[in-house]
Amino acid sequence: MMIDLEAPPQASRRRWDNAALYWPSLTSATAHLDAPVAVIELDALRANAHDMLSRADGKPIRVASKSVRVRAVVEAALALPGYHGVLAYSLDEALWLAQGDADHAPIDDIVLGYPTANRAAIRRLATSPELASRVTLMVDSVAHLDLIDGVVAPGERESIRVALELDASWFGPAGRIGVFRSPVHTADEAGDLAAHIVGRKGFTLVGMMAYEAQIAGQGDAPRGRPAYAATVRWMQRNSRAELLERRAAAVARVRGMAQLEFVNGGGTGSLEFTGADPSVTEIGAGSGLLGGHLFDNYRGFTPAPAAAFALDVVRKADARTATILGGGWVASGPPAVDRLPRPVWPTGLRMAPREMAGEVQTPVSGPNAAGLRLGDRVWFRHTKSGELSEHVNEFVLVEGGEAVGTVPTYRGDGKAFL
Repeated sequence: MMIDLEAPPQASRRRWDNAALYWPSLTSATAHLDAPVAVIELDALRANAHDMLSRADGKPIRVASKSVRVRAVVEAALALPGYHGVLAYSLDEALWLAQGDADHAPIDDIVLGYPTANRAAIRRLATSPELASRVTLMVDSVAHLDLIDGVVAPGERESIRVALELDASWFGPAGRIGVFRSPVHTADEAGDLAAHIVGRKGFTLVGMMAYEAQIAGQGDAPRGRPAYAATVRWMQRNSRAELLERRAAAVARVRGMAQLEFVNGGGTGSLEFTGADPSVTEIGAGSGLLGGHLFDNYRGFTPAPAAAFALDVVRKADARTATILGGGWVASGPPAVDRLPRPVWPTGLRMAPREMAGEVQTPVSGPNAAGLRLGDRVWFRHTKSGELSEHVNEFVLVEGGEAVGTVPTYRGDGKAFL
């Protein structure tokens, strides 16, 4: 089914602002379906898509596919002015999207957000003029270039489009803050690698990337942790100031050697900051479309809970406890409570401390657990936006309180890339 995101929802259709209206409406819309059932509420998705554009303030958004993993949603975002191109997470995935099929037009602007060592996929890319023109690989070392040359020699392949990744971490009083990605940190290091790429046969340097995870992916208002929140905000202020200067210098150095088509940065949590950085030409973001509960921890924006899933109550261990079938869809990242799916309806449900979200059962208690009966539906939000797609074959599309169709996830399309 095609998804249209063109028109933002009217205020009267913001059902998610009233939990007592929103979640029961999803229950009603999916009552004819057996659990587990996952939904995308279309007005909430539209609101998120337009809110992201507003926050980006005119800077194009490249859709981060790992944060969606639903081809129809990726395509719907790309059809909306202000979005362009895909930031993929797997070369197999990038080639699948770039190839197209009878039901899907090929996507002709895909940047692989992470380096690859997939030799079979590299060979496919390198020996296809169409794919090589549509997909850009990410590199941060000469070793990446050597690996590609070892698969298909430069004289036997298409020129490989590559982007250079700059490390955006901040080195403060406590050491490195950020994620362990590229070893290229300084403008000089970026310049040295760019010079090597430009002078090497078989590669074309077309872009740069610098993902400020400590800003984009770190909530500055975590629940119940005011002292920690103040520390995060202090870190982010200092990191922003440092990165603005260093990224600009690195981009200037590389632009002196190659005609860059793009400089990618940011994420859903830093659309305003990255959009205002003159050295960046586009923002990679996707989590804000579906609105995982990780983004409840930010002061600057509140995405609508466009994606959610429901499970059924299958037993009553005692009068105050309801046990749900399934629930252990735990998010990646540091093991902690914030990686667990969050029960959102009925309100006030708490997981059992010694079981939490289980592989096949999740007991819940709380003020509203006593009223739950066998077959009743409990709604959850996943921490991450895209990882929910790995647990279900399809999303039910809900609009105006009614189920209006379904769309397959990557899993439903028979794809498990990572």
